[in-house]
Amino acid sequence: MAKVGLILGSDSDLEIMSSGIQMLEQLDIEYEVTVASAHRTPDRVAEYADSAADRGIAVIIAAAGWAAALPGAVAAHTNLPVIGVPISSSPIGGLDALYSMVQMPPGVPVATVGIDTVKNAAILAAQILALSDSDLAQRLQQYRHQMRQSVEDKAERVQQATKEH
Repeated sequence: MAKVGLILGSDSDLEIMSSGIQMLEQLDIEYEVTVASAHRTPDRVAEYADSAADRGIAVIIAAAGWAAALPGAVAAHTNLPVIGVPISSSPIGGLDALYSMVQMPPGVPVATVGIDTVKNAAILAAQILALSDSDLAQRLQQYRHQMRQSVEDKAERVQQATKEH
């Protein structure tokens, strides 16, 4: 049963979404992916959001560019947490998408990550799921440890390289 639902406004967003999918796989989180447009297929969006919990989805990541109504439209049809990912596909580099996600009306929140930062959306989804999954919480802890160790290793290499000069 999928735990995270990823809904893309366009199939052209799949390449950007790949880092988030890889993060979910690294953390061993089940997921599903679909495409639906808030403007071109609003019934598909509503059906997806309305039925997500019945399919075992606990968190939805919704990614879209341009005016990016998709995350808000999804949030309007579910009580599940929705994480919006603004995509940089518009002429103004995704700022329009970002604003439409962070400026949701009161009562219909969309948690929003930075433009094209799908990996952060996947990590946030994992953190939400880890509240009730101790194994996942341990995997997140291990991931954070690996990140810290990577920075420490890089710092050591830089310090060694600069001492030689």
